[in-house]
Amino acid sequence: MLFALVGLFPLLYTGYLSVHDWDKLYRERGEFTGLENFEFVLADPIFRKAMVNTFSIFVMSSVPQVVLAVSIAALLDNRLRAATFWRMSVLLPFAVAPAAAALIFGSLFADQSGLINAILREVGLEPIRWHVDRLWSHVAISSMVNWRWTGYNTLIFLAAMQAVPRDLYESAALDGAGRLRQFWSITLPMIRPTMIFVIVTSTIGGLQIFTEPRLFDDSISREGGADHQYMTLALYIYDRGIVDGFYGRASAAAWVLFLVIVGIALLNFALTRYVTRRTS
Repeated sequence: MLFALVGLFPLLYTGYLSVHDWDKLYRERGEFTGLENFEFVLADPIFRKAMVNTFSIFVMSSVPQVVLAVSIAALLDNRLRAATFWRMSVLLPFAVAPAAAALIFGSLFADQSGLINAILREVGLEPIRWHVDRLWSHVAISSMVNWRWTGYNTLIFLAAMQAVPRDLYESAALDGAGRLRQFWSITLPMIRPTMIFVIVTSTIGGLQIFTEPRLFDDSISREGGADHQYMTLALYIYDRGIVDGFYGRASAAAWVLFLVIVGIALLNFALTRYVTRRTS
């Protein structure tokens, strides 16, 4: 019942809106339009640019995020002094409010007065136009995402690693297996369900990214840059639905995003199972 209320109903109602026209002046449902909203969205060059931007930021954030989280969790799984302090400290970025994170990274990636550009000028290099160049804007936004979510995923991986029986490591050590061999042959296969969970949730979150590009944009319109060079699909849906009032088109874009997320999540699930089975 709870799933039907908070999950299934919004999904079905969005699908209902996507095949109807809407009067944005009176906020009333108009005539049935079939797949017209979908045709508009798929033919919209801004939507295509938002799709490319979303995948670019998703790859730059999710892949290094999972690799770093597993690596840091493996380090924290060893015997350390003040282990609780180090393990909880990785969660600190996740506790920082997104607006505060935007202020921190805004001072780093500002085009004129940013710390990184100041360092580049000091060493004789040209400053980077973080808010203008498409690729560099994706690098800046993905670094914000990685900073916030790597520690959170690290604790999830660490909890899974703590549940691995220590007898397996002791037996492997007696057989002459080093730390790296133990990590590949014992740790990764044993945390496979957790790894699948993190990859799937990272995929969903990465393709729905909204807050970071919205806060990174310091222009008045906040539409992902003057040329939409870092507009994501979630930002596109917000602009078409809330700002412009085209609920049908926004709902159609939301359904396209939903289908893309399901497809990528299933692909990630299959690839992860294949890789971990070969590793084990």
